Amino acid sequence: MAHTLLNLDSPEVTRYFQLLEYLSSLLEKDNHEYRPILNGERYLTETELSKLLKVTQRTLIEHRNNGKLPYYKFGGRILYKENDIIQILEKNRMEAFKTD
Repeated sequence: MAHTLLNLDSPEVTRYFQLLEYLSSLLEKDNHEYRPILNGERYLTETELSKLLKVTQRTLIEHRNNGKLPYYKFGGRILYKENDIIQILEKNRMEAFKTD
């Protein structure tokens, strides 16, 4: 049985390093989007929530100041509990009109 010597120029080694680079980039992307859970709850920043709801940060500030949006203030940072936002959306859900 003949043995093949592998080196850095071998197609198998090149492919191996390409796959490692690809997996590394996927993990890096996930790392940026990962939201850790604290006591079973996820918290969103103002920027994240405004992107999700497709509203300006100024609109979030107005809702917060009007008492429509619960929030947490930690240092100078504002956080919103994901489940609070989901409950508000569900509570304000409007049924579609039926046309028969």
